Amino acid sequence: LIYCYRKPKTKRAKRFLEKREPKLNENTKNAMLIKGGNANLTVTEVLKDIYAVKKPFAVLYKRKNITRPFEDQTSLEFFSKKSDCSLFLFGSHNKKRPNNLVIGRMFDYHVLDMIELGVEKFVSLKEIKNSKCPEGTKPMLIFAGDMFDVNEEYRRLKSLLIDFFRGPTVPSIRLAGLEYILHFTAVDGKIYMRSYKVLLKKSGCKIPRIELEEMGPSLDLVMRRTHLASDDLYKLSLKQPKGLKPKKKKNISHDVFGTTYGRIHMQKQDLSKLQTRKMKGLKKRPAEKSAEDGGVTPKKLKSA
Repeated sequence: LIYCYRKPKTKRAKRFLEKREPKLNENTKNAMLIKGGNANLTVTEVLKDIYAVKKPFAVLYKRKNITRPFEDQTSLEFFSKKSDCSLFLFGSHNKKRPNNLVIGRMFDYHVLDMIELGVEKFVSLKEIKNSKCPEGTKPMLIFAGDMFDVNEEYRRLKSLLIDFFRGPTVPSIRLAGLEYILHFTAVDGKIYMRSYKVLLKKSGCKIPRIELEEMGPSLDLVMRRTHLASDDLYKLSLKQPKGLKPKKKKNISHDVFGTTYGRIHMQKQDLSKLQTRKMKGLKKRPAEKSAEDGGVTPKKLKSA
């Protein structure tokens, strides 16, 4: 944490440090979008459009920063501490790697993994003249292609894209809130990113008719270099605190139909003292009562 060993002098500084303290339920992950020292117009427009999609959980650095993430990661770690961002997207351009994007994430303010992608084709938000979704809309993510399940690098890229675009965690959502789709397709060594707006139209029944309208941005990407975390470090980054793990409930079982059964432990009951329904047939005779009382014979009732 930044300044974690320095005692705050003001209430504002105290609140600032409390926001960055470890929590059981962490804040929504923020992303920083950084422009390299030799970024061209295409890379700049890509960063602006991704920022528009990611807002308000993103920080866009407008000045050029001369850094190479695969060679030196200290500047990325510095920006991560400064802006409290655990995700980053770095854009650059040169002759060897034109229209280059590096997407990655942090763990404990150190680079966990990052993947380099090349932009082969780009269609911006401005070029597609359709209505857009409001700022902060949580997208639905769809991944198509066997490579996302077969190849380890593509599998890690899928996890990285989910982390980057998932947005805040919500307990429930209304049907009208499902209005934005991000679609990723992996085929023939390329990744196609498309974004659509969901239109709910009348269908004559309760379930509306769904139509998709392309909204932008649209990207054709190709994978270049990768820097993946080791299995041990990746496992450590996925570890959850004990407070989030559900407590196991004892003596509860479920059958194949989903019915819940509970087992109750009780003390041993004396059925001889159990109160039954009062009726003449169940009344005890005087001899039985005397046996219970210790052999004392009851007094004879006087005859009338």
